Parts: sequence; structure tokens; C-alpha cells
Amino acid sequence: MTIEAAAAAIRAGEVVVIPTDTVYGLAGDPSNPEAIERIYTIKGRPPQLELNLLASNISQLDGLVEMDGVARALAAAFWPGPLSLVCPVGSRRLAIPRSGTTLMVRVPCHSLLRRLLDETGPIASTSANRHGMPPAATGPEAEAALGAEVSGVIDGGPGTGMASTIIDASSRPPRLLREGPITRIALGPHLGG
Repeated sequence: MTIEAAAAAIRAGEVVVIPTDTVYGLAGDPSNPEAIERIYTIKGRPPQLELNLLASNISQLDGLVEMDGVARALAAAFWPGPLSLVCPVGSRRLAIPRSGTTLMVRVPCHSLLRRLLDETGPIASTSANRHGMPPAATGPEAEAALGAEVSGVIDGGPGTGMASTIIDASSRPPRLLREGPITRIALGPHLGG
């Protein structure tokens, strides 16, 4: 699937599989409740688990989340890259989060995906796999797992296969929720040790 076809599908409310620098993801329009529900259905994702938001750059997140100085410093140090930040929801509302007051956001380091995000704006995403199964690290793995239920797969080469590091930047002090490619040691100077 081409970038142009994927962008058109997302704008039409469809769900596609995208490459990232970590694992492949399911992607849809975050302002379209039907597209969001479709992602949950395809994945079999429990309703209490939220989706995340991928953006091409930090400015695409303006108004969608509130990023304080700590969150912006982490973004400056590790974006684009495999760091997800949980931030308070901003004044511009989307169909995600479905409940709650925070949203997980990331600017991935994958040139093909960032070209798509330049076309579509931020997209709602979760890893491309059935809930409870390992995430797909390649396009063919994602195609085998979910291909019949999505509008297409963008094959952007293999990801690392390791899901992103997650920091809750909405709490004080910020909390490491999941260690991934960016280690606790690497994060230490940005989190006050």
C-alpha cells in the first residue's frame, strides 16, 4: 500500500497497518469514533485500554495534549524516537481517549511513517497484533495476523520488535511505566536521576 492510498483510507475512516521504528501498528483517524471502534474490534483490545497518538512532529500535538517543561525536555531529547509520553489531554478533543484525562503520544523515527503523518496529521494507533499476542515486527507478520481485516499494509521494512519506552509525564515526578529501547539509565538525567 502506498502512502497516498493509506492517507486516503485513513481519511475515509478505514484502518491500515503502518510501520514504525519499534513495531507495526494499526492506525486510524483519531477524530472518527467508528474508526477507533474498528481498531478495537480488529485487535480484540479490551475497552479500558486506550490507544495512543502518533505525530510527525511535536507541533502536530498542539492543543491535543498539554506538555509541560519536563515533557518538552524529554521530547527534545528523544523525539523522533521510541519514547511514548503520557500527557494531560488538551483543549482540542478527539475520539481518544475514550475515557480518562490523559493521552499517550509519540513522534516515531521512521521516515515513511512520518511522510504519512505529514499527509494525515496525527493518527490513533496500537500495535498490530491480536490482544495478548506478540506485536508484528515486519509487514508480512502484520499481514499474516490482520491483513484480511484492514484496508492495507504499508511495508516499511522491519522494526526493532521492541515496544517503546513509556513515561507518565502527567505525574510528578514523572514515572517510568515501561522500559523499552530507551533505558532507565538513559532517561535518568532527564528525570532528575
